[in-house]
Amino acid sequence: MDYSRPICALLALLVFYLTHLAQCTNAKINFREKEKQILDQILGPGRYDARIRPSGINGTDGPAVVNINLFVRSITTISDIKMEYSVQLTFREQWLDERLKFNNLGGRLKYLTLTEANRVWMPDLFFSNEKEGHFHNIIMPNVYIRIFPNGNVLYSIRISLTLSCPMNLKLYPLDKQTCSLRMASYGWTTDDLVFLWKEGDPVQVVKNLHLPRFTLEKFLTDYCNSKTNTGEYSCLKVDLLFKREFSYYLIQIYIPCCMLVIVSWVSFWLDQGAVPARVSLGVTTLLTMATQSSGINASLPPVSYTKAIDVWTGVCLTFVFGALLEFALVNYASRSDMHRENMKKTRREMEAAASMDAASDLLDTDSNTTFAMMRQCEIHMSPPKKNCCRIWMSKFPTRSKRIDVISRITFPLVFALFNLAYWSTYLFRDEEEQK
Repeated sequence: MDYSRPICALLALLVFYLTHLAQCTNAKINFREKEKQILDQILGPGRYDARIRPSGINGTDGPAVVNINLFVRSITTISDIKMEYSVQLTFREQWLDERLKFNNLGGRLKYLTLTEANRVWMPDLFFSNEKEGHFHNIIMPNVYIRIFPNGNVLYSIRISLTLSCPMNLKLYPLDKQTCSLRMASYGWTTDDLVFLWKEGDPVQVVKNLHLPRFTLEKFLTDYCNSKTNTGEYSCLKVDLLFKREFSYYLIQIYIPCCMLVIVSWVSFWLDQGAVPARVSLGVTTLLTMATQSSGINASLPPVSYTKAIDVWTGVCLTFVFGALLEFALVNYASRSDMHRENMKKTRREMEAAASMDAASDLLDTDSNTTFAMMRQCEIHMSPPKKNCCRIWMSKFPTRSKRIDVISRITFPLVFALFNLAYWSTYLFRDEEEQK
């Protein structure tokens, strides 16, 4: 008798029943309830102490290793006066705590989520160059803790920080500034806690990052462990390299200063007798240039060294002041020329009267002898030869006019040479410092 066929049918029925039973059982499992039971199990009283740090790698007594990565969401302000910058970032820490291992129910529970940081052990990290900072609590606190089945803990929080950024303004506004973000352990030494940058891409920056006067060129991650009397402490830092946008300063400072200097040269083309016009032009440009210079310095901290912008405004102010002094010299030369002309006129009148008296005495002398003597005087008194410069200057008989003509050429030429030296010096120095 063949029993194989009934046995196969019985086995098929049993497999179907077990599969259906398993599906019904899985459908009735409340994984949120399971998550609560697991949290109560691993974090229950007497089982987990948040005051004790995790063990080292592979359960050894070595230091706990915490991997860190950042996501820079925005950089709002970079203040030259206060030498600080404000940044908003998502800060993440990840470490292994084998005391938090749990059963993932066949892969159904990928991780457990907490919002209370005091439930588990947390690294005592702080930002060493922080001035101000705050968490974000709208609508709910922007923080979470994820516990993975193997004991890995991920802590993520969104924070806003105002950090100090010491700046060297010698090349301002052709400068580049490096602002750092430093993170260190406050109480745990490197024997107990070590911070490491996460492998791969430890620092990320939002793509559409816009700064009003700067451009973020690049960023570098590094380590900055510090040794004190109480031990060595782990430290991480990220250096943000900012380049100042020069186009703003070109439009707001450099071009207006050039225009003021050029306007002051208009005085050289005005008549030397137009005293009110030349004085008002010189004084107005000088006061405007002084106001421009004080406005620039008001937006910068009072430093002890000379900045590139100080050299520019100082030289431009000197040129404007020189144009005003040039008119004072022209006015003095004009009065001197008038006095000299009056003296010459008086002298000519006296010589004319003397020559009329001497003419009567010459009537008695021999005419041939007189002609010979006059011929000899003409030969000795012939004018000397003049070069091109003297011929050109002879077109302007008065000294005051000559000063104006020389200033029309000298001032623009010297200002052009200054521009050549200024831009070549500071632009070359800027490139040299970046190497």
